[in-house]
Amino acid sequence: MSQSINIGMSENDRTAIANGLAGLLADTYTLYLKTHNFHWNVKGPMFNSLHLMFETEYMELALAVDEIAERIRALGMPAPGSYAEFGSLTGLQEAKGGEKAMQMVAALAADHEAVSARARSIFDVVEKANDQPTADLLTRRMEIHEKTAWMLRSTLDE
Repeated sequence: MSQSINIGMSENDRTAIANGLAGLLADTYTLYLKTHNFHWNVKGPMFNSLHLMFETEYMELALAVDEIAERIRALGMPAPGSYAEFGSLTGLQEAKGGEKAMQMVAALAADHEAVSARARSIFDVVEKANDQPTADLLTRRMEIHEKTAWMLRSTLDE
């Protein structure tokens, strides 16, 4: 038996927001997977510092994936959860393999910027629907992605 959801937003607004969040979830999961891959495969003179940095980042992303998916569910919509769904929804590219350490850093910096831009793109519908919980989630995600991108870019500077 399906129960109606009455949280002060129309079903159309909830659906539009959940669809935006589904893209953000796919991007976040793809970034999680890429970061974990780089954590495993980084090598070179900066191995230890990058290995630890990537670990910190993928652990944060793992928590973010859960938070985004749970917000989609709170809006009454199904959360995507398969590689096929994520692949069709993400705007990020998977790692090709064989990247050098600084290529990994540059790729992750660009991806964090792209995920922040994706989160920002959802704001119009969220604000129109007066959806403060999602606005708060998006604000926190943008802050984390933008700070992480800055830290990664700083690693590239000589």
